[in-house]
Amino acid sequence: METEIIGAAQQVDFSLAALFWRASLIVKLVMIVLGVASVWSWAIIIRKLVNFRRARQEAEAFDARFWSDRPLEELFLEIKDNPRGPSEAIFAAGMTEWLRSHTDEGRLMAGAAARVDRSMNVALSRAVASLNAGLTVLATVGSTAPFIGLFGTVWGIKNAFEEIALQQSTNLAVVAPGIAEALVATALGLLAAIPAVIFYNKLSSDADAITSNYEAFADEFSTIVSRQLDG
Repeated sequence: METEIIGAAQQVDFSLAALFWRASLIVKLVMIVLGVASVWSWAIIIRKLVNFRRARQEAEAFDARFWSDRPLEELFLEIKDNPRGPSEAIFAAGMTEWLRSHTDEGRLMAGAAARVDRSMNVALSRAVASLNAGLTVLATVGSTAPFIGLFGTVWGIKNAFEEIALQQSTNLAVVAPGIAEALVATALGLLAAIPAVIFYNKLSSDADAITSNYEAFADEFSTIVSRQLDG
């Protein structure tokens, strides 16, 4: 008898595809949602890693040009129409307002420093918003995916018990498919959540570091403007 039960259980297809198609509608929906969440998370992660790497390279390249003793007006004319990266955009915004604050006679209008700061803050806010875009998705997936998977697990176990009652048998061939689909739902939940949490923490830290670099540049440029006003 035991040999027959084991043989019957071995005949059940436990591949992921078979478990998916054999699962109930609710468990299928859970698996689909978790699969989409995982793919979406990885798309955001890869895009952010590429974008952050480019942002750091652009910031380093611009810092080298900015501190190369070139006249700021010359650098501004070079990048104003097509700033590459937030550092150049922040500089262009501040420099544009600085030049606008001069009268036709070349004198500075009152409140020039405050207007330059506000212009750079607007560009800085846009850069920060771009850096953080998509991170809330990772946080949401990381916090909710395990619970969605748990819901699928509970539903799958419920189906297993219903099958036991229907077949009036507790042998492995009856119980195993329902338990297997329940465990797959749990695994998919963890598969979606773990990378999302890890990379949310890493990318948030990277975004903060890049933001600090932008803020430092804005402060340095404000200092240059103040020095010009005092001079």
